[in-house]
Amino acid sequence: MPTSAPLFLAFVLKRSEYSNTSLLLELFGDTSGRIAAIARGARRPHQHTSALLQPFQPLWLACRGRGAIQTLTTIEEVSPPLALHGPALLAGFYLNELLMRLLARHDPHPALFVFYQATLAQLAATPELETPLRHFECHLLAELGYGLTLERVVDDGAPIQPTQVYTYVCDCGPCYPSERRHGPLVSGATLLALAQSAPLDATQRREARTLLRMVLEPYLGGRPLHSRELYRHWFAAHHLHES
Repeated sequence: MPTSAPLFLAFVLKRSEYSNTSLLLELFGDTSGRIAAIARGARRPHQHTSALLQPFQPLWLACRGRGAIQTLTTIEEVSPPLALHGPALLAGFYLNELLMRLLARHDPHPALFVFYQATLAQLAATPELETPLRHFECHLLAELGYGLTLERVVDDGAPIQPTQVYTYVCDCGPCYPSERRHGPLVSGATLLALAQSAPLDATQRREARTLLRMVLEPYLGGRPLHSRELYRHWFAAHHLHES
C-alpha cells in the first residue's frame, strides 16, 4: 500500500492563479526548504483552502511528485495567521522576497525556518521593524555561507572595538579606514550589535541598513526588490497624508 506523504511545517511565500481553479505556490518549509507546489481546485467556489494559502499563515502541508512543481495533498492550519499590518506587512513581504531570490529550491534550512518564524512574530509585535530585519538579513547570509565578519578586524585579526569606526569592504570585512579602501563607515558598536543580535539604536540602524544593502546587492543579481518599491510608495503616501 502506498504510504501517505509526511507533513511538514510551512509558510506561503507567494501565490498566483494557475489554470481556472488552482493556485501556484512558492513555499518555505522546515524540512523541504523552498519548493513550488500546485493546490489543485483551491479556487473553486466554497473551497476554504484558498483562504488558508496566504502568506504568514503557519500550515501543515504534504506534497507528492518528484518534478520541479509538486502537488499539495494535505493542507492544515497550525494557528491563526500572524497579524502584520501597514509597514510590518511590507516588511514581511520583504523577507519573503529575499527568501525567493536567495534560496535554492529543495535545499532545506531548518534553522533559518525557525529564525524566519521568530522574525515574523517580532514584526507583528513591535513597531520598530529595522532591528529584526537586519538580524534576519545577517542570519540569512550566514546560512548561505556568506556570513559577515563582525567581530575581528581583517587587517590584523584584532577584536572589534565598540568605540572605533571601520571601513567595511565588501567581500572582505571591517578594515581600518584609509583613502584606498572603499565601503561604508560602520562603528564597532554596530558590528558587535549585529554579531550578538542585540538591539540597535537609531544611528546603528542607519549604519546597519547601509551595510546590509551593500552586502546583499551582489546576491540579488542587480534586480530591484519589489517590496522595497512598495515600501517607498507606502512611506511617501503616508508622509504626504500626515503632512
